[in-house]
Amino acid sequence: MAYECKTKETEHSVIEFIELIPNEKKKADAYQLLDIFTEATGYTAKMWGSSIIGFGFYHYRYASGHEGDAPLVGFSPRKAKISLYFAPGDEARGELLKRFGKHTTGKACVYINKVADIDIDVLKGLIHQSVDFLKRIYR
Repeated sequence: MAYECKTKETEHSVIEFIELIPNEKKKADAYQLLDIFTEATGYTAKMWGSSIIGFGFYHYRYASGHEGDAPLVGFSPRKAKISLYFAPGDEARGELLKRFGKHTTGKACVYINKVADIDIDVLKGLIHQSVDFLKRIYR
């Protein structure tokens, strides 16, 4: 049975999604991140699944045969924390994260409480690094 990726690009409105965020501070952070990611990538924001705002995309194929599309970078203003999505497997990210500010990490995600906790210039560096890494790996 083939695996079906659940997180796909949709035609839903990014602005409508952000406007539905009940927490006004998180909504303001989402708009600030929208501006930062748009400027840093040059891509138009698109909704991926029901809650990820993604920029650009790449097509991946694993050795197992599983393949699909994913955003180059993105973010999701979740209830508990804001998830920032960067390239999985880019080991150079660690150096930038040392200067990033208050955050926690997962496999491909970096979690922040609010934009005020992080260094915006380092965020832009993370975005550029992730996009460049994925474009090299997945031409």
